[in-house]
Amino acid sequence: MTTKEKKLPDSGTDLQGNVGRKLILFNDDVNTFDFVIETLIEVCGHNPHQAENCALIAHFKGKCSIKNGTLEELKPCYKAMVLKQLTVEIQ
Repeated sequence: MTTKEKKLPDSGTDLQGNVGRKLILFNDDVNTFDFVIETLIEVCGHNPHQAENCALIAHFKGKCSIKNGTLEELKPCYKAMVLKQLTVEIQ
């Protein structure tokens, strides 16, 4: 395979796959909209409008990407969300 034929990583990813990760919030039937919105503002730094939109998307679509970044950037938010008993995943 020549250099021109080598497949390059997707934009937004590095060779270790550390860039371009997403923190995903999943819908649950336990937490209130207000609690989820307050948590998104507190933990992820969302403004109230953005937090409300994410809560609604998660409710109606089952999940919502709430933050992008490297694995190291997303881990603190992930841990804080889990401590608040929200269902989240880093993809």
